[in-house]
Amino acid sequence: MRTLPAHRRFARIAFTAGLLAFGGFSARAYAIDPPYQAEMERLIEVLGSLYFLQPLCEAGQEDWRAEASDLIALDQPVDERRQRLVGAFNAGYEAYARTYRSCTPSAHEAMERLLIEAEHAARELNADFTE
Repeated sequence: MRTLPAHRRFARIAFTAGLLAFGGFSARAYAIDPPYQAEMERLIEVLGSLYFLQPLCEAGQEDWRAEASDLIALDQPVDERRQRLVGAFNAGYEAYARTYRSCTPSAHEAMERLLIEAEHAARELNADFTE
């Protein structure tokens, strides 16, 4: 399988996240966590990791914090769920901030893997849970 350059994958993730925005979630109808909560938390966590790693390893125009914020806003979670999603973002950021101070080959590899995971997670959420 051919690997896309990082900037092309960034664009794909942003496009897929846009599809999520277009499809929208209807979280207001749930009194408990919606069925996609775990997937959403993981995607937001990955975006937090990318928010730390991208400026460390390569310049890019993506603002992963803004992407995560937009997804959270579109989901319209109740405050408790919103706090968990923000916590997931922060946990993703902190996990890599504790390990890396400069872009090493392993940091670059981690970023590449996270990009693939984010793209996959966004597509899965879009396919499984949008209206």
